[in-house]
Amino acid sequence: MPELPEVEVVRRGLERWVVGRGIGDVSVLHPRSIRRHAAGAGDFSGRLAGRAVTAARRRGKYLWLTLDSGEALLAHLGMSGQLLVQPAERAPERHLRVRVPLDGDGGELRFVDQRTFGHLMVDSLVADTAQVRPDTAAAVGADLAVPSVIRHIARDPLDSAFDDRAFAEALRRRRTTLKRALLDQSLISGVGNIYADEALWRARLHGERATADLERPRVATLLEQVRAVLRDALEDGGTSFDGLYVNVNGESGYFERGLKVYGRRDLPCERCGALIRRVAFMNRSSFSCPKCQPEPWFSEAAP
Repeated sequence: MPELPEVEVVRRGLERWVVGRGIGDVSVLHPRSIRRHAAGAGDFSGRLAGRAVTAARRRGKYLWLTLDSGEALLAHLGMSGQLLVQPAERAPERHLRVRVPLDGDGGELRFVDQRTFGHLMVDSLVADTAQVRPDTAAAVGADLAVPSVIRHIARDPLDSAFDDRAFAEALRRRRTTLKRALLDQSLISGVGNIYADEALWRARLHGERATADLERPRVATLLEQVRAVLRDALEDGGTSFDGLYVNVNGESGYFERGLKVYGRRDLPCERCGALIRRVAFMNRSSFSCPKCQPEPWFSEAAP
């Protein structure tokens, strides 16, 4: 599933090619792709037609286009969703699900989704209730609006208003383990399985470490490394394993070449030479170095 860097790359493309343009008559080619829009395809298309896109925004793994109606076109890419800006005359992609015509040069925004786990919906914008750093509250006031269905999603660590102190306090209150906490989008958004493993390796912390006994300096180090790996991945255009993640121009990211532990089972750790270990984790895989990230003897987390 695309994580923060991949979604941010798409958002930047939408900001460049879609913001400021008007929307024509929208075609929904697969109802599952708008399943979260309860009023159905006709209402979905009707609330977009004739509207203009005023901004492209993101919160964690979600992105949305704000409309001059005061609503938003919200997108979640799921496992294989792609938002492509294409010439209208270009042949439709095999898994094209929604077409959004744009005024100007006759192009269109296309939602392509092989596995149909992603979705689009039109939603109202509401006041943002996510934690905000006190000294930035005034500066971000104009941006304190998010689609209503994602108001529970926390700010991400690249957000200038992300509150490190509040995160550290919330982390210590959770009776869980470190990797589970990093994947909790109500605590910190945008971090998924790949970048959690990479950040934990950089911070020399094991994912099964209990959050309740994590000292504040260790939390600061972890946040520093989370930010570093997200920025590095963003600079490389994200991570593409199977060609399903692409930017709005259909190009793949190449941060896969910089991964240190994820997907490197039985390969030597670049830091110490120990063989990278893979274990099952929440129906997925978790990768770590047994020497750089020693497994804790016990966990205080609740079972």
